[in-house]
Amino acid sequence: MKISYNWLKQFINIDWDAESTGDLLTDLGLEIEGIAPFTSVPGGLEGIVVGHVVECKQHPNADKLKLTMVDLGDSEPVQIVCGAPNVAKGQKVPVATVGTTLYSKEGEPWKIKKGKIRGEVSMGMICAEDELGLGDSHDGIMVLDDSLKPGTPASEVFDIENDEIFEIGLTPNRADAMSHWGVARDLRAGLLQKEVQRELITPSTSSFHVDNRTLKVDVEVENNKLAPRYCGLTISGITVAPSPVWLQNRLKSIGLSPINNIVDITNYVLHELGQPLHAFDAVKIAGNEINVKTLPGGTKFVTLDGVERELDEEDLMICDRDKPMCIAGVFGGIHSGVTESTTSIFLESAYFNPISIRRSAKRHGLNTDASFRFERGVDPNACEYALMRAAIMITEIVGGEITSDIVDIYPKKIEDHQVVLNFDNANRLIGEELPRETIKEILTSLEIKVNNVTESGLGMTIPAYRNDVTREADVIEEILRVYGYNRIAFSEKLNASISETKKVEDHLLQQQISGQLTALGFNEMLANSLTSPAFCEVSDQIKEVHNVEILNPLSQELSVLRPSMLFGAMEALSYNSNRKMKDVKLFEFGCTYHNYPDGREERKHLSMVVSGERHEESWTTPGKKSDFFYFKGVVEAVMERLGITAYTEKSSKADIFIEGLTFSRGKQDLVNFGIINKKVRKHFDFDAEVLYADFNWGVLLEQISAENFVFQAIPKYPSVKRDFALLLDDSVAFGELKAAALQTEKKLLKEVSLFDVYTGKNLPKGKKSYALSFTLQDDRKTLNDKQIDKIMAKLQQRFEKDFGAQLR
Repeated sequence: MKISYNWLKQFINIDWDAESTGDLLTDLGLEIEGIAPFTSVPGGLEGIVVGHVVECKQHPNADKLKLTMVDLGDSEPVQIVCGAPNVAKGQKVPVATVGTTLYSKEGEPWKIKKGKIRGEVSMGMICAEDELGLGDSHDGIMVLDDSLKPGTPASEVFDIENDEIFEIGLTPNRADAMSHWGVARDLRAGLLQKEVQRELITPSTSSFHVDNRTLKVDVEVENNKLAPRYCGLTISGITVAPSPVWLQNRLKSIGLSPINNIVDITNYVLHELGQPLHAFDAVKIAGNEINVKTLPGGTKFVTLDGVERELDEEDLMICDRDKPMCIAGVFGGIHSGVTESTTSIFLESAYFNPISIRRSAKRHGLNTDASFRFERGVDPNACEYALMRAAIMITEIVGGEITSDIVDIYPKKIEDHQVVLNFDNANRLIGEELPRETIKEILTSLEIKVNNVTESGLGMTIPAYRNDVTREADVIEEILRVYGYNRIAFSEKLNASISETKKVEDHLLQQQISGQLTALGFNEMLANSLTSPAFCEVSDQIKEVHNVEILNPLSQELSVLRPSMLFGAMEALSYNSNRKMKDVKLFEFGCTYHNYPDGREERKHLSMVVSGERHEESWTTPGKKSDFFYFKGVVEAVMERLGITAYTEKSSKADIFIEGLTFSRGKQDLVNFGIINKKVRKHFDFDAEVLYADFNWGVLLEQISAENFVFQAIPKYPSVKRDFALLLDDSVAFGELKAAALQTEKKLLKEVSLFDVYTGKNLPKGKKSYALSFTLQDDRKTLNDKQIDKIMAKLQQRFEKDFGAQLR
């Protein structure tokens, strides 16, 4: 729900900044999810100045264009090409200077640039009112008051409203706060606890009067259960037209599009007081009769959006003598609404059964501002007040006369709730004994009437609009939220069962990574910790002397504890390959064992092995080989899931790889991965390419335990991608380029990736081509082309200087 701060101030005089007010509203339970600025004119007319047309002549190369010289208050007039038929010498006009951003009707920005039009230089743009967002006219340029001084900012000439909009995450039970008036009520109660006394400014209806009784509409409510209260009156002699600017700005600030003065006023009162209203064209009401009733199931009805709907027998309808006109509280009909030709209206204000409205709205897939409020419960006692408020606004803004008495069908008044509060229960639930005067003050500020006070408690009357406060516990919750949860002191005594735990639990972390890899198509394996000493021959770096030998082995093939996770992974690949399982993705958590001169070591590992296609081939999805870059992406995904993003990337020194990388921090290697060499594959009788990764799980656990994680909101501003194709020496690695780029632009450069490598034909000997992608993002604003180009220029210079790179 959007709430305008300027609009809110109409009800309560407060000079706090929006952030402080937002904090208080959040403490009161009206959680502020964000505060956004609003300007009635897009861009605030920044860059628009008053210009004086000192010369105007025909464009030499175009019949419909003029060449003007315009004084912008600077030393020399500038030339501007203008196509408006009404431009003339001596006029004062609004000019968008070079570099100014204007906005289309759809809100798309576009920038004024220096350019040539039909061969003539144009240094800006003389604007029409629709181009500035000040109106809809495009018949010609705006001609301003002749007394204005050239160079005067347009923002000083036109009345621009600046506002701040609260986005409130309203909980479903707080129907009373679904309006500016309701939020102001809560705000006043909160301010009282801050010792800030403010009175609510109630919109007056004292000027309401019936001008004559020339247009009467008879109203009958057949189903009082579904429509407990129904009010209405007629207004004649109106002229439907666009709303005044101030009213349009109020609606635009909360995300509503103005339609016409009648509809806009009903929407205004809806968001002001929380009471939905509906205006019917009185001429279209057959027989001047309105009947509120249900219709037989299957009845056809065309709603305002042009969709024919089939009514249910439980749908409450507003009908005239001959036909249905509106789904009550949900959506109007296409043939009964206000149009430009409407001269008289019947204005409706009602209280409908919330359950009935909710069912009808869901049944027809409709969710309107009216149904949103009706299905949560509006104030049944505000129907007449809101009707009078809207009628006064219509007569003042639109014109016309009130031509009937108010029809108010309210056979059974909805009574206020009676609740008794026990002080002991309040103290027990709150956890602190509040002063009784404070409790009474809070209840009074919430318009809860205290009927009687005893030593043990209070007797109260809860207003009907607070349909969420019906029990003693609800009243205590109201007291506590207004008093302030943060003001309740913590007890010095803490009763709890505390178990010893670590910051990082190994088994929980393994579960998380197992789930992630399983989702990526991997299967978990469990290899034997006993292996053959002959496997050590596959690597010069695995020393047989460091093996932990079994004293009484079952066989020579199982005589040592494994010094590497690779052996079990390769055996599993070979086993699956011999059974026609060529596409394999496996991972394993386990330990390796080493017998060093200074003692034995047991190290925890996570290993991953991949061979074959990424996924099973089908007629919709062609097969794709699992390559190094795909595997690197999986490794990086695991690192990111562990919360480790800051590490150094370098070529792996492990001799089991023909191409590999190592991610490390300081002197500690976190993971080694790459493409297994032919010698290893041959030893295990495996021909296909194998990708293998060995995570040093024990080191990772230490790093995570020492890591201080910082959480931040997902940026709401878009990222931008730019690419470079670089010609480089064969010796230059991608990791070096990435490190240099991130060092050059530390603030806005978020990611560097390599998406293409080319060597061979048409390239000089000893050269290769890298295609790099750079992701840029500012967490506070949208990046513009100037900023992006500047960053890319810096990166290009760094690559040229450090690596001798050339742009292709």
